[in-house]
Amino acid sequence: MVDNTSQNTSDALNVAVTGAAGQIAYSLLFRLAAGEISPGRKVNLRLIEIEPAKRAAEGVTMELKDAAFPLLGDVTVHTDAREGFQDADVVFLVGAKPRQKGQERADLLAANGAIFGPQGEALGEVAPNARVLVVGNPANTNAAILAAHAKGIAPNRITAMMRLDHNRALSQAADRLDVPVSALSGMVVWGNHSASQFPDATALRAAGEPVFEKLGTEWISEEFIPRVAKRGAEIIEVRGHSSAASAASAAIDHMRDWLLGTEGDEWVSVALPSDGSYGVPEGLVFGFPCRSVNGEWEIVQGLELGEEQKQRIARTQQELEEELAAVREAGFID
Repeated sequence: MVDNTSQNTSDALNVAVTGAAGQIAYSLLFRLAAGEISPGRKVNLRLIEIEPAKRAAEGVTMELKDAAFPLLGDVTVHTDAREGFQDADVVFLVGAKPRQKGQERADLLAANGAIFGPQGEALGEVAPNARVLVVGNPANTNAAILAAHAKGIAPNRITAMMRLDHNRALSQAADRLDVPVSALSGMVVWGNHSASQFPDATALRAAGEPVFEKLGTEWISEEFIPRVAKRGAEIIEVRGHSSAASAASAAIDHMRDWLLGTEGDEWVSVALPSDGSYGVPEGLVFGFPCRSVNGEWEIVQGLELGEEQKQRIARTQQELEEELAAVREAGFID
């Protein structure tokens, strides 16, 4: 990869992580401390948690220090988000309000609006140049709430994680084709990080050769698309817990590519505020094929879409528009 960061690698990278005592963060923090998102660069970690989880976050801090990572600088714990975000270069928003028993999706969106609105305001004031990744679900709409309140941050600096879905799609296709994941390119997951998402293998290549026909249209529609979309639920059923290590790994992949750049013409799946590409309304935080160029995400243009692709994209777009309407009705977005 080409280093697209404008900063010298000798400069410390200030990384803030919310929900720092949770399972995803526990897998994420040690990889950040090892320097995986920007090799050779010192990392200062700010662990942000709510007051009841502060002591657990302090325990994670002890472990991070005990691991004696050569690139790890300061590790601090904060219950005030504004304090934790101060001058952050990179922000992982992992903490979110999980759905409770009997709670409707609209209730979940409203609960998270109360979290991500104030976080957006804080980031806009104290970390206007930060690269922000929303991991906590519902990630796309949480990112839209954040963007609406983060007045000092450029919209394309606020993203939501589709990389886990992207990685899941690559893994399923690699198993089907009996090839290594590294041989594949051209995958994209459109839309929402939810069951409505559209994992699209139309442009998929293995070692440069088109493989869509080899996958088989029946397998794609009957197995591939629903399995990728519902993989999180499948893991909960089998493991008894939601995805943690794979989510953390995807977050690392997302931020590493953002900082260092994607390879050549390769693209990955990123949710960011739409600029109107592919007919998606401006501002809707939507999964697109993206390249990282000079440290910024750019939506890949010119992909030809068939009628079925357009229909599936329209379905996930509709869900996101409904979610946005719900948080607007709740008063979290103007």
